[in-house]
Amino acid sequence: MGGKSKSTFKLSLIALLSLSFALSGCGGNNNTKDQAESTKAPEAASSNTGGKVEPFTVSVFLGTAGQQPTPDNKIYKMIKEETGASFDMEFLAGDINQKLGVMIAGQDYPDLMTGNTKLTAAGAYIPLEDLIEEHAPNLKKHYADYWNMMKDPNDGHIYILPNYGVYNGKVNSSWYSGPAFWIQKAVLKEFNYPKVKTLDEYFDLIEKYKEKYPKIDGSPTIGFEILNYDWKNWGLFNAPQHLIGHPNDGGVVVKDGVAEIFADKDYAKRYYKKLSEMNEKGLIDKETFVQNYDQYMAKLSSGTVLGMFDQHWNFNAAEDSLTTQNKIERTYVGLPLVYDTSTKDHYRDLAVLNLNNGFGISVNAKDPVKIIKLLDTLMDEKWQKLFSWGVEGEDYIVENGRFMRTQEQRDNAADATWQLANKAKAIFEYLPKTEGSYSDGNSTDAAAQPEEYKAGLKPFDKEVLDAYGFDSYVDFFSDPPPNPVYYPAWSIDLIEGSDAKIASTKLNELQTKFLPKAILASPADFDSVWTDYTEQIKKANVKAYEDKINEQIKWRIDNWSK
Repeated sequence: MGGKSKSTFKLSLIALLSLSFALSGCGGNNNTKDQAESTKAPEAASSNTGGKVEPFTVSVFLGTAGQQPTPDNKIYKMIKEETGASFDMEFLAGDINQKLGVMIAGQDYPDLMTGNTKLTAAGAYIPLEDLIEEHAPNLKKHYADYWNMMKDPNDGHIYILPNYGVYNGKVNSSWYSGPAFWIQKAVLKEFNYPKVKTLDEYFDLIEKYKEKYPKIDGSPTIGFEILNYDWKNWGLFNAPQHLIGHPNDGGVVVKDGVAEIFADKDYAKRYYKKLSEMNEKGLIDKETFVQNYDQYMAKLSSGTVLGMFDQHWNFNAAEDSLTTQNKIERTYVGLPLVYDTSTKDHYRDLAVLNLNNGFGISVNAKDPVKIIKLLDTLMDEKWQKLFSWGVEGEDYIVENGRFMRTQEQRDNAADATWQLANKAKAIFEYLPKTEGSYSDGNSTDAAAQPEEYKAGLKPFDKEVLDAYGFDSYVDFFSDPPPNPVYYPAWSIDLIEGSDAKIASTKLNELQTKFLPKAILASPADFDSVWTDYTEQIKKANVKAYEDKINEQIKWRIDNWSK
């Protein structure tokens, strides 16, 4: 799974997604500059009469865990006042596949649903292209350069409005949202800010720190966590591709335009054998393979976890919590580790369109026109600024035309409780959005506003960056090369019920079963477990999976490069 590795970009629900996945798109357009400072949302609802808005409720399913906003949340209140719309949001509780199975079996779909290929295959979404053409000029303009990419390869319809990856104006990069091996800043400080390039160097530091500090704030120090829960299984699966210098293509590595799985390759074996050795030394959390996402986040939020492989957006809420607790030294630096210093790291990528993620309108929606008009309204720059920065004067200030925050406003923005009353993170995470810059040149993301980023740096962060001679934590990573046309392979829809999807699911099951077993085995037993694992992979129809990926890579090259 790729995730909003997306990506790359600071997720506004970085706290909770995902999702997602844990990540984003190429190119840019002019977006909604002509409507930059509208004072009233245009055509908010189809039933407006005489300046009054008629209240209506949109039911929404969000495919990730989350918390309901407070009843008096100021952003949702403004949306209701100006457009009439309220959101009845259901967050994911439990397993996504089980939940989707129940929804599909009962045809029980709310009005808006987050993108999922299972729902697409079940015919749960309506085509959107005609609705956009007729009723949604902002959305049409927003996606103009990406129209062909959004079309389903099977029938040519557009079902999902991607939530990330459409860039406008200058893109500032001071916050890295994608995958990395993360390490607490305190560990780097302890050893006088060493340059850490390889996997061996990384674990050497963690081992030495844990030995010196067996407890943090009275709780046992955890050397390394591995998240393998539900669809957020990249914490266990994805690292080997990066360690050999490849970007995040999900379950495959693409060499010279040809994709192959890497789960059973020797370079993957090397990684899991290292984890087995680290487990033998007591560096890996004993509960790591039996915990859910909330438990994982709770451990990161406690400040006791020294390191993990993850995507930044996926655990940002834990960092917000650590910041609120004033445990800045327990927040993390992303390291683009490789096996060998002769390998150039390729963790960062240029933004890619977050296909199959975002919102689709369900076949059960009673008034799709009203919904698409609402989504179009919320693309207006006025609303985009409210979602990202908040209310001018309350949540940010403007100095010489540049958006900034006071320290109190920064502290608020990082506080999860404050967010529930003052941000619309849950809905905005999945909405279409402007990324890059607004028409006035301000960054769409406060974390990427250069002046704001520098002004908001804690003294400890300044110390860390100065020690390495960097301006931001993005500088730890090599600059990304241009994306191949097809990229990323993780966003390819394998089609529910197909041989490729069945093989992919089987491979996922084998990884979930055998990789923890291999890691938890004694190093002496590792090879036998690995042999069992690879023998089982040989029995799966992996070729069908690889063939489908390669067919779609060719299709994208043929259709997306025009």
